[in-house]
Amino acid sequence: MDINTLDLNLLRVFDAVFRHRSVSRAAEELGLSQPAASQAVTRLRLLLGNALFERVHGGMRPTPRAERLAVVVRAALAALEVGLGEAQSFNPLQAQQVFRLHLSDIGEARFLPSLMSALHAQAPGVRIETLPLPLADIADALDRGTLDAAIGFLPGVHSTQSSVLLHDHYSVMLRSQHPLLKTGRGAKLALAQLRQLEFVAVRSHSETLRILQALELTDRIRLSAAHFLAVPSIVSQTDLAVVMPHELAAGFARDGGYALLDAELPDHRFAVSLHWSRRFAQEPPKVWLRQCIEALFRQAPVGQAAKPGSAPH
Repeated sequence: MDINTLDLNLLRVFDAVFRHRSVSRAAEELGLSQPAASQAVTRLRLLLGNALFERVHGGMRPTPRAERLAVVVRAALAALEVGLGEAQSFNPLQAQQVFRLHLSDIGEARFLPSLMSALHAQAPGVRIETLPLPLADIADALDRGTLDAAIGFLPGVHSTQSSVLLHDHYSVMLRSQHPLLKTGRGAKLALAQLRQLEFVAVRSHSETLRILQALELTDRIRLSAAHFLAVPSIVSQTDLAVVMPHELAAGFARDGGYALLDAELPDHRFAVSLHWSRRFAQEPPKVWLRQCIEALFRQAPVGQAAKPGSAPH
């Protein structure tokens, strides 16, 4: 028999008849009419070229050929049921999944504390690995399954599905005792005041560098750091200023020691988004992860337009 000609439904009928020793009870289990179930058994017998059941008083008796076939069919159907069941469900309490996320260092500081707290309560066996990648590599990594999701302001990432989590804008953070704060100033720092400042910039966050370049303030950069982690401490101990996402900077300002100022910055609004691959859009573990992230971080819709994309990179 050529397996390419085999209808899987014939095996389901065979298995039910074998277990019940009855065509009528098998048909009832499968939601078929008795003639349809009987016809399926006949079709399988003709394909195999062997008798499968003998009519006896009270039901159907399997032949030796059917006895051997039943072992293989039951194992195959059970494997399919397990595989299809896994594809349709995800139990976070029992999961031992490893999820890989693209996050910048700013993104890690903003999202990981709340995410890890939620996972500890909802999915204690789940692990998170962050895998920051160049913008040009993110979409391909999502399609290959190397990444499960990416969070950030990612304007160069295309051909993904995405969902806006929150809207933010860039502000200027200074130490709370900065000399500029002792002078009179308006509601926003004007360009003339920005030109009085000296800045620390982070090379991995191209948007902040773009803003300083657009304002022709690159000559006011006194420190170009590779990573964001040390910047708040540097700002707190110097008169350097830093351009950074307002929402993240607000966390430092709330803890004291910093002042957070709005400024006349070009194109300073952006949207932080969650990105994923269309290829894996329906996989239950990834669906659950996305729902968890959106429940934690998605803001209520705002009427303010933002640049399309996702968190500072």
